[in-house]
Amino acid sequence: MNADARKSVLRMIPYGIYVLTALDGKGGVAAATVNWVTQTAFAPPLIVIGVKTDSGAYALVKSVGKFALNMLGKSGKGLAFTFFKPAALAGQQISGQAFLVGNNGAPILEAAIGAVECTVKTIVEQGDHHIVVAEVTEAHLPAPIAGRPDAAILEMKDLGENVFYGG
Repeated sequence: MNADARKSVLRMIPYGIYVLTALDGKGGVAAATVNWVTQTAFAPPLIVIGVKTDSGAYALVKSVGKFALNMLGKSGKGLAFTFFKPAALAGQQISGQAFLVGNNGAPILEAAIGAVECTVKTIVEQGDHHIVVAEVTEAHLPAPIAGRPDAAILEMKDLGENVFYGG
């Protein structure tokens, strides 16, 4: 296979930018920028997320079995870069970002334009990113979205000409 062609073609897949968050109740926190996300079922509402297997976020989500997926808006570029690095919990802030605790105990970032709380249903353990299948148990929308909801989300291409994932 031509490696350059593979990389270019796989980078044609559009990616939204999200922050996966979780708490373990003992001071452990996960907050990681993720982009391999899609809804896979309406009833029950299921999403899947690819999470890097050697990340702290993966270990915590696998352990506690619940998390929040925070949607970043077009103005959330700084947040995306903040959570490319390991997260630190200090009071009611994760890496300097204020949050509320959701019904499932996961952090909901106040700066997110929307969020869903999720319960892990299964994990498909293949490759360097495992696929977490989760049921959406709660949804948060702090303010109405003007226009198409999918147009409000920050996308990988919004992060700059040199930021890619995949390939």
